Amino acid sequence: MSQQIHHTAQIADGAELGDGVVIGPSAIVGPHVKIGDRTRIGPLVVVDGHTTIGEDNVIVGQASLGAAPQDLSYRGEPTMLEIGDRNTIREFVSINRGTVKGGGVTRVGSDNLIMACCHVAHDCELEDNIVLSNSTGLAGHVKVGRNANLSGMCGIVHFVSIGEFAFLAGMTRLARDVPPYMIIEGHEGRVRGVNAVGLARGGVDEPDQMALRGAYKRIFRGDAPQSAVLEKMRGEEHDSELVQRLVAAMSQMEGALRGRVREGQRDDFMEVGRKLMREMSVPGFED
Repeated sequence: MSQQIHHTAQIADGAELGDGVVIGPSAIVGPHVKIGDRTRIGPLVVVDGHTTIGEDNVIVGQASLGAAPQDLSYRGEPTMLEIGDRNTIREFVSINRGTVKGGGVTRVGSDNLIMACCHVAHDCELEDNIVLSNSTGLAGHVKVGRNANLSGMCGIVHFVSIGEFAFLAGMTRLARDVPPYMIIEGHEGRVRGVNAVGLARGGVDEPDQMALRGAYKRIFRGDAPQSAVLEKMRGEEHDSELVQRLVAAMSQMEGALRGRVREGQRDDFMEVGRKLMREMSVPGFED
């Protein structure tokens, strides 16, 4: 299968394009970019930096991928953006590459839908099957778990973690981690219920859903202090693995710095980033 590259596109020397790649009018692909088989790059898209894009992605016109991080600590290091397979990235989306202090890599998994005008900042980590609806913004170092769904115009503060199967209602603001499997809404975002629709769509069976409803009532709607409830639940046997994950996530959040687990991992991220730069023989990061 041959490549289809529009005559107005600019493909830098050194760029690697897989079989069946389509590059649209006036798109720009930088010299350190790798694009996997059958990925389609729309008109006026810019793919720059040390960016790797997997197979069967659809990137619609005027997206910007792999640009320098919008962070004052950035000094031009060859940090990275990695994007998996079968993602749809819509108009005017921007995804920046990482920073040394954040681990050096921004990662987007597979089978995600990132709608128009979303921003994914440096050092974010998106897992699989995620939906980011229009104009949602992720600050740096944010992690989004699999099957999460963020509605339009959500604003996520740096270092926040969003649990798997979480659903954020439109215009929710988050400055603290949110647990998996829950519906979050508000400014500041608060837990409102179990994400039954998302769980059903994701193939979670009814017994696990019922168990999560019971756990939700105990943790978020009971009369006892949440810390006491979690302590008791940690000592119990739970038939549902999802309830175990919920309790573990909530327990981590209890002691998190500023309510964000990743906030307390800054030194770890920095060491990973510095190690990456040493492996790439970047001056200034020698042992």
